[in-house]
Amino acid sequence: MRGRDTPGGPAIEVRGLGFRYGGTIAVDGVDLVVHPGEVFGLLGTNGAGKTTTLELVQGFRAPHAGTVRLFGLDPVTAGRTVRRRTGAVLQQAGFLAELTVAETIRMTAALSSRTDDVDGCIDRVDLGHRRDVPVGRLSGGERRRLDIATATWGGPDLVIMDEPTTGLDPESRRVLWAMVRRLRAGGAAIVLTTHHLEEAEALADRLAIMHAGRVAVAGTLAEVLASRPAAVTAELDAGIGPPRMPGLSSASAGHGRTALRLESADLTRATHALTGWALDAGVALHRLRVTGAGLDEVFHAVSRGTDPADPAGRAR
Repeated sequence: MRGRDTPGGPAIEVRGLGFRYGGTIAVDGVDLVVHPGEVFGLLGTNGAGKTTTLELVQGFRAPHAGTVRLFGLDPVTAGRTVRRRTGAVLQQAGFLAELTVAETIRMTAALSSRTDDVDGCIDRVDLGHRRDVPVGRLSGGERRRLDIATATWGGPDLVIMDEPTTGLDPESRRVLWAMVRRLRAGGAAIVLTTHHLEEAEALADRLAIMHAGRVAVAGTLAEVLASRPAAVTAELDAGIGPPRMPGLSSASAGHGRTALRLESADLTRATHALTGWALDAGVALHRLRVTGAGLDEVFHAVSRGTDPADPAGRAR
């Protein structure tokens, strides 16, 4: 996998991370490792603990339990050293509306210990034609691109992006995706939170899905998808009762038909069971399909608090 064999150890290593807001547990025993040269997708519903986890990782808060290390350093006690190597795209950017795009980048240059080229930084996010426009006159998508430009000034070793494409137009999302891939190719570690599952599928080398402060499932995309059973789906004509077999659910498919869904970790056996029943019963299976699990299915299973690997959807 990209980044695994990069010398110098992980960019982020989190062990047993815990944090409370009063009596409320926000982060509960989280373990994460992010390597240089990879994109790590951190997913979860609102309130799952993603943003708090990122605040702890960046040293904005001290954990109540566990450890956080960025490049082997504690981000709370070694914050200045860590920040020299880190860029962040937060959910809300705070720019001065009266400064132009170029002036904003030059101010970033003055405050940063990293070096870069102002015009090159602007061009990387396709804002060259807007370099002399005040930030207050930029569109939402353009301001987000500027946010990305300031966060990635000087090519940081770690970039944390907290829902960077929320509200972006398709063109701005395309620019951001290209920037993420460029950073990864240059050896940076990227942590990406997003509500767009197709974005995680397209960009993430590995990912974790959080629920109720914990990591519910983690791994490569293939490993995460393998945590959810695949399915055989079909439709029955009106008036034909579905068979009784483990993992089978049914619902109305419209036009008088019944939709069947048989989930199983063994697709061959499940397909044989359903088609064997149909042959024995002398009934037709319409729209028969065999499909692997999608990230949306795993995500929704986790967000319901059920075990992604349990076809019955039982609670944990």
